[in-house]
Formats: sequence, structure tokens, C-alpha cells
Amino acid sequence: MTRDQQMPGPPGVRSPEQADGLPVRPRVLATARRVAGAAALAAGLLGMVSLVGWVFGVDALKDVLPGVSVAMKANTAVAVVALGFSLYVISRGRIRPVALAVSRAAAVLVALLGAFTLAEDAIGAGLGIDELLFTDDTVHQGTGSGSPGRMAPNTAAALMAAGAGSLCAGASRIPAWVSQILGLAVGALGMLRLYGAAYGVPELEQFGPYTGMALHTAVALVLVGTALFLARPGEGPAALLLNAGTTGALGRWLFVTVVIVPPLLGWAVLAAEDSGLFGERLGTGLLVFGHVVVFTAVIFTTLAVGRRVEVAHARLEWRVRQNDLLQAFMEHTPAMVFIKDLEGRFLAVNTTFEQTLQLSREQVLGRRDQDVLPPDLSRQGRASDLAVLTEGRPVQRQKTFALPGGRREFLSTRFLLNDASGAPYALCGVYIDITDRVAAEREVRRSHRRFLALLESAPDATLITDGDGTVVMANQQVKRLFGRAPADLVGTEVVGLVPTARRRRHHALLSAYLRLRDPKPTVLDRDLYGLRGDGSEFPVEVSVSSLQAEQLVVLTVRDITERRRLEAERAERYEQQRHIAYTLQHSLMGEPPRLAHLPCAYRYLASVQDPGVGGDWFDVIPLDEHRTGVLIGDVMGRGLEAAAVMGQLRAASHALARTGATPSGLMSALDAFVGDLADQLVTSVYLVLDQGRHEVTLCSAGHLPVIALPPDGPACRLGAPVGVPLGVNDAGHAVPFQEATMPLPPGSALVLYTDGLVERPGTDIEAQVDVLTHTVEDALKGVPVDDPGILDQAADRLIRTLIVDVDASDDDVTLLLLGVPGPERSGPRP
Repeated sequence: MTRDQQMPGPPGVRSPEQADGLPVRPRVLATARRVAGAAALAAGLLGMVSLVGWVFGVDALKDVLPGVSVAMKANTAVAVVALGFSLYVISRGRIRPVALAVSRAAAVLVALLGAFTLAEDAIGAGLGIDELLFTDDTVHQGTGSGSPGRMAPNTAAALMAAGAGSLCAGASRIPAWVSQILGLAVGALGMLRLYGAAYGVPELEQFGPYTGMALHTAVALVLVGTALFLARPGEGPAALLLNAGTTGALGRWLFVTVVIVPPLLGWAVLAAEDSGLFGERLGTGLLVFGHVVVFTAVIFTTLAVGRRVEVAHARLEWRVRQNDLLQAFMEHTPAMVFIKDLEGRFLAVNTTFEQTLQLSREQVLGRRDQDVLPPDLSRQGRASDLAVLTEGRPVQRQKTFALPGGRREFLSTRFLLNDASGAPYALCGVYIDITDRVAAEREVRRSHRRFLALLESAPDATLITDGDGTVVMANQQVKRLFGRAPADLVGTEVVGLVPTARRRRHHALLSAYLRLRDPKPTVLDRDLYGLRGDGSEFPVEVSVSSLQAEQLVVLTVRDITERRRLEAERAERYEQQRHIAYTLQHSLMGEPPRLAHLPCAYRYLASVQDPGVGGDWFDVIPLDEHRTGVLIGDVMGRGLEAAAVMGQLRAASHALARTGATPSGLMSALDAFVGDLADQLVTSVYLVLDQGRHEVTLCSAGHLPVIALPPDGPACRLGAPVGVPLGVNDAGHAVPFQEATMPLPPGSALVLYTDGLVERPGTDIEAQVDVLTHTVEDALKGVPVDDPGILDQAADRLIRTLIVDVDASDDDVTLLLLGVPGPERSGPRP
């Protein structure tokens, strides 16, 4: 695939095959076609004259020169007539389909006649075509014994070539050089017969025993060859000979010399020899000398023409060198640049021109707008060229073109290039693609309109200030809020809308915001006030954001007087409710009894997400002289509903423990109780400390493990079985609760807690329990655990370690520390 095929042009552009022809003038083309048509008609007329002689039996029309030449055979006459018609139709250029079909049929007939005749001569037998039309009575004219009615072999070959050439000339897809070479071959065969007649050489008239070529047949063949060569004059070898350039001029000089001078020299030498002026050897020498003289003259004439071309090229070389810098500048310019001569032919284009129009330099250079551009673009371009030529000054315009890649906007500048004398010799055009810029400007205008509409539709007063705090824009809501017109605020400082006593603080806040490297949108509503036109103050909320690209600040101001009033009312109501809930929580949980034989410390932190109440509880229950029950639980959920369930469970568990229920029995009873409540889930653990036997029995219902610190070992979790939470078991398929008994030596400490102490988002609860275990060991190892003050300090330490912000805990927290007295304090209870 060629480069031109790979790079299709825009719609309406001529194909490369149409645009790459040699510069042949239209008048020359028209004249050549007329000569071809006349030659075809003349050949056809010669054939028609001979055919009439055959029809009416007129020998004078058959052989034209009786006694000098043989007659034109009937088949030859038919073929020549058909060729004349076919070539005349083709030479007219624009051919109707019917005429073209008839012309091709005639050409096929001629080619078949020539081919069949040559076949007869080759095989030595007739095919019945020689006397198909007429009986030949002219055989006696030939010097050989040729077959009656059969044309000469050279005539048959010429007709076959002429028929094929006519077919090729009528097919635009076949290169023109094919038909033109065949035309030269046909003309050469005719000229050879004419040279034989002119020089008296019978061997050039007749070959062997075959029929000779008639003299007027030779003339017809020369005319047919001429018509074939000139049928398509704008292409192939004919265009090389007829073009208006240097090649055309040199070619015509050489062609005329070769065709005319050698035959004339040969004829003159033979005539002198026949007259006895000199012999054959002298004649040959004179003939050679004549050729040398003629060709020497032609050579020097050609050299003179070539020298003029060289001089012209030398004069242009320095201009080419001067244009190198200009071309390099054009190639590296993002704009589309071209240079034309004053007649509108492109002299130079840059790469951007090629890429934009999708045309190569080979398609453009030397041609006009109408040759390579779509009709609309070519008309606009020619109109702009004429405007520059008429006004004589640069013309700049903004234009929109429909290109292969879509519609594009260009800023065009056209101006004349003048020589040293000030006379214009070329026109230059520079087209800058401003499509993106025009689109950006259009989008900026649309964005500005949208911004103004958005600014005016905002429900709050909006002001835009520069980096110094000067108002540059304000919407109409400013008038409603501050009582001042937006136009009056433009150019003033924004702190003028702040009470005088507060301006320094407001200005400091704005300056601090502007000093931030990457300021983010911020909302400020604490101790900010605005100043109305009547001098009254009111609390405001200000939203601050920055337009860093333009170093502007957007301030959105809202009157929050009503919000402040509602906030004060809500705060007052909240404090009342919180006090009531806190009182309710403590009344439900109660205070654990102070037991001398079992000192304890506890902490309870209410969730900040609820009004001070939740579902955590614990209880210390004296059972008998040596035994004490300890219970801790957590009702899932928060709020008053969880607190109500907690109160019921605390009362029920206390009563069950007083009855002497075992830990597993107490859990089973509580599970049945919770199962009767709708959608409730409770975790709990119940311990019975037997200080007489120094052991503890416990049962867990899905609760976190109890931490134990023995006096002679590390802190650890009590390894008791963990059952399901209360409320999970079905009535008919209950999972039994299991209890475990393990030693508890005097001097040990126990830590019970709810999940609010160790459960945090993003952390592992097991890891948090380990932290709790290590903290218990650090706080209580080696100290008397029967001292309530030490237990209190340990409780505070555990809270500080595991809860980062006790004022922001999002879950209830319950912590209970128990100290088992050592042997020195063991004994009967008071």
C-alpha cells in the first residue's frame, strides 16, 4: 500500500492519481485529442474507400496505385474501418456506456482478425476467414504465392496489436503506457512499409512467400498508431512528450529530429547513388557523416537548453538555502503554515498542515486549493487570498472549518511576502488551532453564569474577599442579613460587618486561616457575631473556604440566633433528664455492703451516648459465716429499657442467692427469667467464695473471664467453663450451665468487669484482656490486697490504662476488685 493510500484525504479531495499528472496545458491536451480523432477518422476513411472498391468491384479503389502496390485485402479494410471507429470514440474523452461497448466490440473484432490470420500463416492452413466476405481476384498482383484474400503477416500483427491497444486505451484502470507502446509498434510497422517504398526495397514490403502489405494500408497503420499514442495524452509517454516542462521541450526536439532527419538523409544518399554522383561506399560515409552532424547539432542545442536550466537552478539554490531556516521554523511551529505563489499554488507546507488536513506534501505542493481541498475550504481559501492581494496588508480572521477529525476553530493570518523591490512574490498563511481555547472561553463564560446563578440562589449571605479581606462580590442575601446593599459592600473590608469590639479577634481568625498551606473548608460558629446596619449584634455561623487558584476566600454567613436559643433550651432539658437517669441508675444498682472480711473497690462509668443509664450491674451477697456470693452482669443494649431489665435481674439474683442456690442453679433460674422477656440477651458470672475452705465456685453465662491474682503467682484468668448468654436457650432444648470449683488462697485478689472496659473498635478483645491481666499484676503484686485504699488506687489505674478518655466512653463500664484477707486476718466474722 502506498503512502497516499494509507493517508486518505478529506471528503471532496482529488485522488493522488488525478493530482500527480505532468503539467500539460489543457489546450495541448484538447489539441492532441483532436489530432487523435482526426487520425482515426482518416484511417477509417482509407479503409472505407478500399471496402467500397471490394463491394462494387472497383480495382482502382482497392489498390489506389495500380501496378505500384498490392491491393488492401477485404478483411484488412474491415479491420481498419473498425479501428478508426473505435479509436475515434475513445479520443473524445467522455464516452457514453453504449458507445464504449461498441468501441470495445470493434477492437475485439480487429484483434481476432489479426490473431486468426497469424494462426493461418503459422499452421499453413486456412480457417475460412480470408474470403468470407469477398472472393479475392487480386492474387496475381502479388509477387509471391500468397493465399487469396489473406492479409500480409506484418499487417495481421499490426492489426492484432492495434485492437489490443484500443481495448487498453478505453480502460482507465489499465496504465496509458500500454496502449501507447502498442501504438508506437503499430506505427513502426507502417513506417517500415513506407521506408521500403521510399527507398525501393521490396523486402520491406513482402516477407517470403506471403502476401505483401498494401501502401495505403501502411498509411492507415501510421494513422492508427498516431491515434493510439494520443488517445490519452495526459498520461504515460505522451504526457512526457507534450508537457510544458523541460522534459517536454527536450523530448519534442529529439523526437522530431529522430523521425524526420534520418529518413531524409537516407533518401538523399540513395537518390545521389541512383544518379551516379557517388558510389555505395561514399554514400554510406556521407550518410554516417550526416547523422553525426545532425545529432551533434541536436546535442549542442540540448546542452544550451540544459545550461539555461542549470543557471535557473543556480539562481534558485541560494533561495532554497535561505528557505531552509524558514522551513525549519515552520516544521517546529505548532500552527498550520503554508506559502503560495500569487496564482494560488502551494510552494511549502509544514508538518502541522499535513497532520491537520491529512494530506502529504506530495499531494499538495505545486497545486491549487481546488485541486487538493474540499470545495468549501477551497472557496474560503481563495476568497481570503484575493482579499490579501486586494488590500495589500495582513488579514486576520477567526474561522471554523469542518475537517476529517471534526469541526475546528482557527485564528488565521494571511500576509504577502515581498521581494527587495517591494513587489509581492508569494502569500503566506498561518492558522493557529484555537479550538481548545475557544471551548475553554465558552466554558468559562458558562461557568461564570452558573456561578452567579448559584451565588444568588444560595439561602445564606455569601461574600467573596481577596487575600487582604476586601469584599469583591456579594449576593442579595447580604441585604436581608446585614441590611446593606451588596454593591455598597464591594471594595470595603469584610471586618466592617463585625461589631467593633470583636473585629480584632475575627480578623485574627481569617488571617490564621489564610496562612495555612492547604486550607480546607471550615465552619466556625463559636463566639462569632455580625453587625446589622442598625447597629444590632447577632450570633452567626461562618463557613470559610478558599479559591487558591485566584487567592480568594468565600465566606457564607448564617444567622444562628434561633439555633442558640434552641440549643440553650435543649441543654437545660438534657441536664434535667441526665440527673433523673443518674439517680435512677444508682437507685437500681445500690451500694454493695462493706464487709470487713472481704474488702472491695468498684467503678461504674455511664455511656456518653445515653442519659447516664445502662444495663451493667454487680452485687456482693453475704451467704453465711464463711461464704459470700459475688455477681456481675451486662444487659445487652443501653438506655432506660436495659436499666429496667438490670433492676429486675439484680433483685431476682439477690433473692436466689439468699436461698442458697448453687452458681449453676442460679444461672439456670436467671436464664428462664430472661427467656420470658422479649428480645433480651444478658451475660453474667456468679461466684461463691468459701473462705473457710479457701476455694471459689463460679458459673459463667457468656461473660468475660474473671482475673485472679494469687499471692504467690502471676495474675491469670480463672479457667471456668463458659456457657451461653442468658436468654439464648429455648424452653425445650436448654444448654445446661456448668460450674467449676478451684482453690483461692488467702491474700488473693479477684477482678470482675464488663465488656465496656476491654472492648474497643479496631482492637482484639483477647489482647485487651491480656493488657488488663498484666496491669492487675503490676498494680497489686506484693501489696496487701485487704486494704480498700490500695484497691481503690488499683481500680483507678486499670481505668486509666484501658480507657483513653473516660469522658467519651461509648459503652457502660463496670469494674469490681475483691481482696481476700490473708491468714492473719482470717477468723470468725463479727
